[in-house]
Amino acid sequence: MTPETLTSLIDATWPAKSLHDVDGWTIREGAGGGSRVSAAAATERSDLEKYPTAVRAMRELGQTPLFMVRAGEDELDALLESDGYIIKDPVTYYTVPTDLLAVQRPPAVTCFQVWPPLATQVEIWAQGDIDAARLAVMHRVTGAKTTVLGRQNDTPAGTAFAAIHNGTAMFHAIETATAFRRQGLGRHMLTALSFWAKEQGADTVALLVTRANVGANALYASLGMTPVGGYHYRIKPET
Repeated sequence: MTPETLTSLIDATWPAKSLHDVDGWTIREGAGGGSRVSAAAATERSDLEKYPTAVRAMRELGQTPLFMVRAGEDELDALLESDGYIIKDPVTYYTVPTDLLAVQRPPAVTCFQVWPPLATQVEIWAQGDIDAARLAVMHRVTGAKTTVLGRQNDTPAGTAFAAIHNGTAMFHAIETATAFRRQGLGRHMLTALSFWAKEQGADTVALLVTRANVGANALYASLGMTPVGGYHYRIKPET
């Protein structure tokens, strides 16, 4: 997967409020929706030495300059590092064929496909700092999308969002309430979404997770998901 392909998948399944092409740089207007929808990215037309152009564009949007540096973008990474930009939140990109996950459905009354999200899902997301601005990101998706509500001990306990682009179902905002973690609900929710993805014709399931999230990385590896790339951000500490 090329850096541009990954970026296209992110922009389709977790879209910024708006995208701007500024001298070959993709500038995302995040509207408070987090790093993924606010970070600038280089394109094949970018003059890397002129990255300050992207900095100005982000500042004009009222955003702190933030760059997404994907696998293979070593020159950009070195330029930003030399100018005092530090690494923030390294992320791993996982994929797996849909058929490898959509094998056995979760137990009955464990997972329910829902769109739009219910108030109880919003409450669960809020516990993981997935706020109204991030919920707005979900609503901006124009393609096939859904959420899953996970239940444990007959109680709403988890939720996640999924959207499809070019045959890949991307899972986002996977959240299990603290009291119900390490009980298998995350696995059930991902499996339920995989069946939805298969019904929609997606042949691949994918997701992004920070390397620091040890538990989530272990779960995804146990499901047979393979790390195939990723990125990190570069941000300049405010003085």
